[in-house]
Amino acid sequence: MGNKNSCCSYSSPQTSHRVIIPIEDTLNEGEVSVSNLQHISEREADDGDADPSQDPTAKTIFIERSKTAIENGMIRRKSQHQIADLRPLKKSSSCSTIYLDDSTVSQPNLKNTVKCVALAIYYHIKNRDLQREIDIFDEKLHPLTRDGVTDDYDKHNPEHRQIYKFVRTLFNAAQLTAECAIITLVYLERLLTYAELDIQPSNWKRIVLGAILLASKVWDDQAVWNVDYCQILKDITVEDMNELERQFLELLQFNINVPSSVYAKYYFDLRTLAEANDLTFPSEPLSKDRAQKLEAMSRVMEDKFAAEAIKNGLKKWSSLDNITNGGTAARRSVAILS
Repeated sequence: MGNKNSCCSYSSPQTSHRVIIPIEDTLNEGEVSVSNLQHISEREADDGDADPSQDPTAKTIFIERSKTAIENGMIRRKSQHQIADLRPLKKSSSCSTIYLDDSTVSQPNLKNTVKCVALAIYYHIKNRDLQREIDIFDEKLHPLTRDGVTDDYDKHNPEHRQIYKFVRTLFNAAQLTAECAIITLVYLERLLTYAELDIQPSNWKRIVLGAILLASKVWDDQAVWNVDYCQILKDITVEDMNELERQFLELLQFNINVPSSVYAKYYFDLRTLAEANDLTFPSEPLSKDRAQKLEAMSRVMEDKFAAEAIKNGLKKWSSLDNITNGGTAARRSVAILS
């Protein structure tokens, strides 16, 4: 390509090239080059200042804010179990019936997950330390309704039911998933960490709206457009939604990455919060159809591990069920479904 001795019948056309001056040649003495910057998701937090929305080992902020409530809830549940008359009825599995709740990390229960996220937001507001604000989230400066807000809009903390109603309305109208609710909470806590902001009565609605807006676009394949939220919240304008999204992203430093380990941490912390506040996930008998799906999923993973074992060499402690002939298991246990 461009070589005089090329075998091609036509030589490459002459092109004008820009002269690129190395960065080092343009630096004055004593200056340092800022090239080869790390990606924002690769930057490590300072010691002692781990970001819970990035670090899977750091405790979530809402768990810290609700620590006292969780401890009191666990004590209350323990005391109730010690009193026979107040012992709650609990469905127990038997040989003929297995009870499972329909919430997993990959497919959480929508209603209960939204309730838990609303409860986490409630504890964020109730047990906040400071009153730090940013104008774009102030509901008096940017009202969500034509009626505006009352004079004491920033004085009274919202109840859990009020927060849940607001979040549920958005999720039902936009047909968002339970996974999106967990991502919403991750973005909310990342915003509070990065922007040094406190969620409070004057700004909680717009912060939650911005987090839901961003989470729905990142998580869902068919994202809800900003104009669609204007159909849900009748009095808000598209320009306001666009500005809210833009500033939310800037405050997040455009870091919208959520590691799977962080997602799992938030899911199980929400379940801990639910258990302490008697927000139980409903248990249902294991049906034949669901049992077959679970068995199919387990067989897929079993075949995957068997293929990796053959590739790496079978160990003498490998189970006979994992020994395969031509890619198919020579021996496999059969599940009996009644």
